[in-house]
Amino acid sequence: MTEAARPGGPPGENRTGRPGSTAVVVGGGLAGVTTALALADAGVRVTLLEGRPRLGGLAFSFQRGTLTVDNGQHVYLRCCTAYRWFLDRIDAAALAPLQNRLDVPVLDAAGRPGRRLGRLRRDALPVPLHLGRSLATYPHLSLAERANVGRAALALKALDLDDPALDERDFADWLTAHGQSARAVEALWDLVGVATLNAVAKDASLGLAAMVFKTGLLSDPGAADIGWAHVPLGELHDRLARKALDSAGVRTELRTRVTSVRAGEDGGWRVEVPGESLDADAVVLAVPQREAYDLLPQGALDRPERLLEIGTAPILNVHVVYDRKVLSRPFFATLGSPVQWVFDRTEASGLSEGQYLALSQSAAHHEIDEPVAVLRERYLPELERLLPGARGARVKDFFATRERTATFAPTPGVGRLRPGARTKAPGLYLAGAWTATGWPATMESAVRSGVSAADAALTALGRPRDHLFVHEEAA
Repeated sequence: MTEAARPGGPPGENRTGRPGSTAVVVGGGLAGVTTALALADAGVRVTLLEGRPRLGGLAFSFQRGTLTVDNGQHVYLRCCTAYRWFLDRIDAAALAPLQNRLDVPVLDAAGRPGRRLGRLRRDALPVPLHLGRSLATYPHLSLAERANVGRAALALKALDLDDPALDERDFADWLTAHGQSARAVEALWDLVGVATLNAVAKDASLGLAAMVFKTGLLSDPGAADIGWAHVPLGELHDRLARKALDSAGVRTELRTRVTSVRAGEDGGWRVEVPGESLDADAVVLAVPQREAYDLLPQGALDRPERLLEIGTAPILNVHVVYDRKVLSRPFFATLGSPVQWVFDRTEASGLSEGQYLALSQSAAHHEIDEPVAVLRERYLPELERLLPGARGARVKDFFATRERTATFAPTPGVGRLRPGARTKAPGLYLAGAWTATGWPATMESAVRSGVSAADAALTALGRPRDHLFVHEEAA
């Protein structure tokens, strides 16, 4: 093996020059970057391998002329404590600030004049009173529906998230049993759930839905305050992440595809890439579940085929550049329209004239492969219906980005398919938002999985773990 093929540098030495452990992390998304940083911070010599020409996984940016475009709009909540820890670790927290207080404008395209705009916002009161005034004045539900929502929220709060039976039941069935009308599901439960779960209520596990609503809306008054990057995602998840990895002594190799992972003769592991072999004491597969299945050595999991049973769900993003400003808010959500959430990305993209809006369309199974011309015919009239200022504006650019496997599908029963960080093969670990973090497929889940994988590896290597973000690992 060549000198360059050895993880982190010369054999037998770590960054401090003392004998130490070595690790290879396969995958440079948030899970892999988190794992690599956590291992390196404990003195492990780490090599991070990523097949793409960049870090960041499915939360990245690209150039379209002079425009810097995020592949999709990613947000996080104040309760996403692991992702916030990650932002701090890469010195990026100031670039992705949180709202001072939850405030979501909700525009009903079919609403009566004067009642089209509602707001979901919190007060500085304890749970559940923090949302009481917002719910009481929410114009998109009747008085009876609002009262029923309050009762359902209390019932949801009482659910035991450790009960495995919740994973087998769908969220829509539970909502119906608790008096939720179709309108209430559309105007509240799916408004939040589709954006966080990437599935409508009938396609979502009650366990994951309950986790989202209990943690985000019913745990702490500020838990659902929304944060998002005010710069391109690539600035955070690629440039600053790479800078942090370099400072930690991680060897990062882009455009490097792993062809096999197998046990070494000395009890360690050998990772094969074109033209090289890398030996390591520990290997972490931080790749999508189908890639992990292809790389797993025989016997690493009892039923590896279960990874292939974890479905995927798409997200479509529609991008529109106008010649003038048509939206005065940073974002809004909609009802009564195919449009779901709209974000102003003008400043972050570097656009100097006009306005750039990004439409985030989750659970987009029926339109993920629609031609751009069809999407244009569908969404431009809707934006004119929602935004009066768009009616006289000229469209300078219109395009779409598509992530066909954006997340794992949070269907009932998925919980039993998601493996933990440890495998049956000593020294081999799994990370990714699809692993058993207890969270749906979010940036938070990805970071938590990386922390769990690093924790398991460091325990086995006898390395310090007191620097790790502390969270309760899902069973």
